[in-house]
This record gives sequence, C-alpha cells and structure tokens, in this order.
Amino acid sequence: MNQHSTQASLPLAGLLVLDFSQFLAGPSAALRLADLGAEVIKIERPDGGDLCRSLVVADQRVDQDSALFHTINRGKKSFAADLKQPDDLARVKALVTQADVMIHNFRPGVMDRIGLDAQTVMALNPRIVYAAVTGYGEHGPWRDKPGQDLLVQSLSGLAWLTGNAGEHGGGAPVPTGVSVIDVITGAHLVQGILAALLRRGVSGQGGQVDVSLLESAMDLQFEPFTAFLNSDRTQPARSVENHANVHTAAPYGIYQTRDGFIAIAMTPMDRLAELIASPALAAQAGDAGTWFSNRDALKQTLQAHLVQQDSAHWLAALEPAGVWCADVLTWPQLTEHPAFTALDMTQTIHSPDGQAMQTTRCPIRLDSQRLTNSRGAPRLGADTETIAQTFGLPQLRTTTS
Repeated sequence: MNQHSTQASLPLAGLLVLDFSQFLAGPSAALRLADLGAEVIKIERPDGGDLCRSLVVADQRVDQDSALFHTINRGKKSFAADLKQPDDLARVKALVTQADVMIHNFRPGVMDRIGLDAQTVMALNPRIVYAAVTGYGEHGPWRDKPGQDLLVQSLSGLAWLTGNAGEHGGGAPVPTGVSVIDVITGAHLVQGILAALLRRGVSGQGGQVDVSLLESAMDLQFEPFTAFLNSDRTQPARSVENHANVHTAAPYGIYQTRDGFIAIAMTPMDRLAELIASPALAAQAGDAGTWFSNRDALKQTLQAHLVQQDSAHWLAALEPAGVWCADVLTWPQLTEHPAFTALDMTQTIHSPDGQAMQTTRCPIRLDSQRLTNSRGAPRLGADTETIAQTFGLPQLRTTTS
C-alpha cells in the first residue's frame, strides 16, 4: 500500500476471497477486492493455472507469465488444486468453510459437476457470498456460448454504436479498443458482492451474486437502448460524418485539425459558428431544429473549417467561451501532460523474481489516499503449502509404489 495506508487499515481487511476465475472479468473483481484490503487466494489447476498466465499481449512477459496476468492478479496468492481429485477438492472445501467470498466464471453446469455449486457451497458455509460470472446467464439458447468480450460486444449491439455510418448509411460495426465488457462486468460483480456483505453484517447470512457479460453490456448501453425501447424499434442511425453518438445532434464528435484532432461535445451550433468565425456554418445552423436531422451536413461544414487551423488555435477560442471541447491525446502525449502527473495513476509492481513493471493503480481513493500494492501476481501454486498450514487444511495422502 502507499505510505499513508496499510493493509490492516483498508475496509475489507480480514476478509478472505477465493478466486476460481480466469482471464479478466472475474479476476478484475477479485483484484478490486484485494485493492480494498481483502486477502485473495487464486485457486488454480496445477497444470498451467489461470489461462491468462499464457495470454501474452504486446509480446510482454514478466517472470514466468504474461504481463497481463500480473496486471490483473497483482497482490493475490496462488493455491494449486485439481478440483477433479477428491483430496484436492476436500482441501478446497475446507478453505470454502473459512472464506467470506467465492468467485468463479465457469460455464453454467461446471461447478455443479465438480460439487462446488452455490447450494453445496452455501450449505458448507452459510455466511459465504457466492459470486459467479457467466457469458449470457444460466438459461437460454446462448448459455453455453463462449463468454468473451468481443463476442459479447457483437451480440449485444454495442459494436453498431461506434464508427461512421458510411456514405449510404452502412459502414462496418466497430468494437471498442479495450475489453470494456469484461471490466464493467467485474465492476458490477464487486457492487453485488459488497451489497451482499453489507446485508450479511445485519442478517449473518451470505448470499448469491450472479452477473453476466451480456447483462452488463446491455446495462452499459442503457442510454441509447432505452431510447430504442421507447421508439419504433428501428436501429438508430450513426452519423456519416464524425460520428460519436447515435442520438446526439451536431456538433458532437471528433474533428481533424491541421495538426491533430479535437473533440467537441454538446454546444449550440449557431454559437459555435460565431466563435470559429465560419459564415458557411452560420448559414446552415440558424434553425436549432435541424441540428440533429441535418447533422451530417453541419459536421461536414464544421470539419472543413476546423482543419484549416491547429488544435491549440481552436481550443484557445472555444474553451474560454465555455464550449465543452478537448484535445484528442495519444498515450505519449497524455503521459507527458502535467494533468496525468497530478493524477498519479500508475504504480510499479514486482514479480516473484524481482522484475519490475509499471501498471495502473486502483482508481479508488479512500480517506483521500491512493491505494497501491507493489506485489505482482504469484507463481502458480507458490502459496499452496503456506495456505494449507495457515488454514489447517487436510494433508494430501502420499502414494507408495
């Protein structure tokens, strides 16, 4: 933790979380609980562990695993167990009896076959919060489909909200550039877990929390999807020019300037035309009732004018006038900016072999303090014996030849 906070001072200190999940959505939820003070133990199969250990992005590895694995599993411990082996399963069930939270993201039915379904687990430990992530829920024709971020972006309609429409209203769907569904689902899982823990503090009883990638994807789209539900239910049209939102009028979008790009949000078009000194735009923007219906033509005229000057020129004219606008920064530009320095959003973590890597910190601040943890992800099974001794788990039987 940072110099102003210790693990014991954090609000979830003393809670034990068992993380059976893999990849991003479940592990990101367990990570946030760890950031807030919980002790998180990853339960991993001995032969390879979490598949994210080998999910290498940007060709980056740290110690024996992918850098991505360290990013999403920092500060956790690893307990190796083959859940198909009775002795290992018995040890895990002994841990379950002492845990406060259990997280998994197996497909529907898998935990039932293993013997760690919600009913069984809550019979072993009535105070536990049993939290599960699925791709598409427990029922329905998609229940057994792979729950993966890009697939859910595509199935949920999210990909059709982004990207210019094209000259004839078509235009390819564009997914987001980050695993946004995984991350928002993990956040929803944390919200449900914390609510169940709060209720347990009153009733003494645990509970079951279920989220799915598809449900979180629909919740993420609540604004445009609600408009769709209360309309004639035709697919909303994207802008052909400088598209940013299916339901907003001009000028909402990103525009090229002479040396880069600027974003302009909601602002009166006639006032904008005056501020940038564009007679052509002023002639088109007189009727506020056309700022949505005629948005492509308005955006085209605006774009033709903005490209004539640098971004700094336009920002100097628009920001003092109260127009909601911003530079469009690359990561090199962002990380060099004093605003990013003031945010102090990165931290250095260290792998088991001492390698250092930079990543983001917990975005939550408590008592005005930033939360950091310098410990990287554990090696597979590194904490198995220590955990077994600490929690008094049954000894594994040894076989003799």
